[in-house]
Amino acid sequence: MAIHSVCVFCASSNEVPRIYVDAAAHLGHCLAARGITLVYGGGNNGLMGVLAQAVHKSGGHVIGVIPLALQELELAYVDADELIVTRDLRERKATMEARSDAYIALPGGYGTLEEILETVTLRQLRFHEKPVAFLNTAGFYEPLVEFFMHMIEQGFAKATSTSLFHLAPTPEEALDYLGSYEPQPGKYVP
Repeated sequence: MAIHSVCVFCASSNEVPRIYVDAAAHLGHCLAARGITLVYGGGNNGLMGVLAQAVHKSGGHVIGVIPLALQELELAYVDADELIVTRDLRERKATMEARSDAYIALPGGYGTLEEILETVTLRQLRFHEKPVAFLNTAGFYEPLVEFFMHMIEQGFAKATSTSLFHLAPTPEEALDYLGSYEPQPGKYVP
């Protein structure tokens, strides 16, 4: 599958351990090196800002999508090649989805989880067939995957639901997965 743009969900916090900052920068460099456009939440803080700046430092293209309320707080990455201002978070997600071929979640908080889990759910329901990867830096997403296994054990999800996403330890592996992904036939992944 040809991947020209990747939507990356990530944190705006500046209070995270350095390992996550380094992972965001490394992903930005990898995106640019592969000629893949970054589509992201348009922020200048935390991992969002690090990611966008790394893409630019490596000669890549950045599309930021930010709600007006956050832009007015001066949180936007004004150096984005394209900065799209939306009415709200719902329009932001719809715009990001429309502009990207695949998804990656860097380690993040509630907002990151909400965005990537909605994306996984929409893939399960076949509203899209784009590949989804979690960048599992320092095992960050392992507790979440353990919870997914608990959901499966309790009958709230089927074992096949783990095929809806890929857990990648490095940006290179995440991007390799996205590039090699082939949509699966069928209407619904139970």
